[in-house]
Amino acid sequence: MRLAFLSVAVALPATAPALAQTAYEAQLPAALDTAAALCEHVPCAEVVPGATHFSERKGQPRYVEAYVERNGHRELAGYVVLSTDVTDTPAYSGKPVVTLIGLDTRGRFIGVRILKHSEPILLLGIPEAALTAFNRQYLGKFIGDNIEIGHSRPDENIIGLDAISGATVTVIAQNQVMMAAGAAVGRQVGLLEATVRPPAQFLDPGRPLDWATMVSEGLVRRLAVRPEQVGLARAAEPFIELWFGDLNHPAIGRAVLGGDGWAALRQRLGEHDHALFILRTAGRESFKGSGFVRGGLYDRVQVRQGQDAFTFRDLDYLNLYGVRAAGAPAFSESGIFIVRSPAFSAAWPWKLVFLGNRVDRETGARTFANFDAEYWLPDDYLAGGRPAVVQPDAPWVRIWKTRAPQIALFSLLLVTTALVYASRDRLTRRASRKNPWPVNAFKYAAWITSIGFVGFGLLAQPSITQVLTWFHALLFQWTWSLFLSDPFIFLFWIFIIVTVFLWGRGLFCGWLCPFGSLSELIYKVAGAVGLKRIQFSLPKALHDRLKWVKYGVFLGLLAVSMFSMTLAEQLAEIEPFKTTFLVGLFNRSWPYTLFAAGLLGLSIFIERPFCKYLCPLGAALAMPSTFRWFGLRRKQECDRCKACGTGCGSLAIDADGRIDQRECLLCLDCMVMYTDDHACPPLVSERKRRTRAGVEMTPIGTDGYFIPIRPVPPDTPPAN
Repeated sequence: MRLAFLSVAVALPATAPALAQTAYEAQLPAALDTAAALCEHVPCAEVVPGATHFSERKGQPRYVEAYVERNGHRELAGYVVLSTDVTDTPAYSGKPVVTLIGLDTRGRFIGVRILKHSEPILLLGIPEAALTAFNRQYLGKFIGDNIEIGHSRPDENIIGLDAISGATVTVIAQNQVMMAAGAAVGRQVGLLEATVRPPAQFLDPGRPLDWATMVSEGLVRRLAVRPEQVGLARAAEPFIELWFGDLNHPAIGRAVLGGDGWAALRQRLGEHDHALFILRTAGRESFKGSGFVRGGLYDRVQVRQGQDAFTFRDLDYLNLYGVRAAGAPAFSESGIFIVRSPAFSAAWPWKLVFLGNRVDRETGARTFANFDAEYWLPDDYLAGGRPAVVQPDAPWVRIWKTRAPQIALFSLLLVTTALVYASRDRLTRRASRKNPWPVNAFKYAAWITSIGFVGFGLLAQPSITQVLTWFHALLFQWTWSLFLSDPFIFLFWIFIIVTVFLWGRGLFCGWLCPFGSLSELIYKVAGAVGLKRIQFSLPKALHDRLKWVKYGVFLGLLAVSMFSMTLAEQLAEIEPFKTTFLVGLFNRSWPYTLFAAGLLGLSIFIERPFCKYLCPLGAALAMPSTFRWFGLRRKQECDRCKACGTGCGSLAIDADGRIDQRECLLCLDCMVMYTDDHACPPLVSERKRRTRAGVEMTPIGTDGYFIPIRPVPPDTPPAN
């Protein structure tokens, strides 16, 4: 459920070079992140219509002023901001959607242009009109409005935006980008009121503090960036490790600088100045950066408090030659930085932000990336304790709250299906080959619910692209919030992982996969309406060869993803899931529609052709199915009897009666026969023998045989 954006094809102004007509993995100008004249590299006139002149980047975060020519004079028409100058919020691909945003002088969005994204989910599917319509929803809205993805809630003063079906995560990320960028400019130019935070009133415990105590009490905090977070090879040593803390607080100031040093620092600070210290204890990357050489700006660190960002220039820096606290770590770089703003207060939480470069492993391109750690003085060090701070819910939390009813129903479906299957022995004993409905009623209900509610309703069709994405996240950088942004896929994968190791892949593939259920239902309905005479299975020898194709497809996609995730996700179009559920058969170009419709049409004649021979997701789940805890039962005669194998729709039973659990879709037809004394040949023979001999019919045990009749010895008379 990820969103990709394609740029709207428009004529670009002469001052900006032509950009790719599609924004998917577009090649951006090399100087985009650093050039002072931003609008010489991107089409700023597109997002501020009518503007003819643009300033250089200014402010922090950076923005551009746009001007129109009227009566020989330039008038301010609005502002332009590049999203990555404000935030690098990742979309589902793990990369940001690079967006150019235009605002008018009243703080309303007047233009949006997606310059680059890495979301393949919509590369080949969503029509451009849908993308344009989504971006247009922002136009005319104020940067201070409460805008969320979902329904409007006037009673809560929330404006809702319509999402794009199948692209929930990325539209949520895009909304964060839009609102953060708008607020960053608005606060600097006076369109939004500055935040007022009363200054901190410190409590001094009056005892000396060593380094370990300060760490344990949260008076100093650690910010570490791992190599894989910046696109480098995984290593034991951090890319950079920083320790930081407040210096205005007397207890911390004396511990770090000593009494005389802290008193000297206080004399140098103004009324609204606030000092903090930073140490680098690991890594070779400098946190001071190279910005000082380019005009006195330290471009590697900044402080953020709420929506406010505070940067440092040369006059905001003091040398830190040593740390007096006992047990302080060795460090290779240090400094004191001073926040000079009345908007900052040490009583409220704030974040130290390290601004680095992330290397794209596929293209080698470098992009800015932000890494932060929060700092908040403990209650015991503030007069009156910490102030009450209402932290807004994370975007993924809001999604879970707003979709709570659907999440509850979906969770109930998963739990119910697992419980029904866990009770399979009781169900199969009540069923028979002539009356399979005690099992089929639940199974068919699961299919219909999966197709309608899960597939077309929630758009929660698991895909091999998620396996590839999670595999790469485990290797390079795991972000929980990213995966939690789609609650249905997240819960579905928990269910899949648990049940695969309990019973094999068949419970998901055979009962709850929306596309598999649709394919199976088409086959069953076709047989019921009189087409059974033209339905067939491939010869077992041919099937045993073709079933390996899906494993080749999966391993091929996995191998390609190691070199190019983009190409791998494009090749994953071999899955018809997106065409069928996320986009719709009639919303894609004809090759994709023909492919998906062809597979569904083939399902009239062959049971689950895609599942058996092409599905890379099925192959990925089949491998761990080898290590399932519980399998289906077999009798000794199964190596000679062909009854179950003849009726196995999955062709998962070999000539020796063994069930290939990697291929089994847990239809339970063989288990119905396992205890059916009118269908299972060994039971039929025993039933007939007992009938002829007039022997009592005993129940069938867990081993699949009639419980033996054991003679009871006569009572022995008591001894005299």
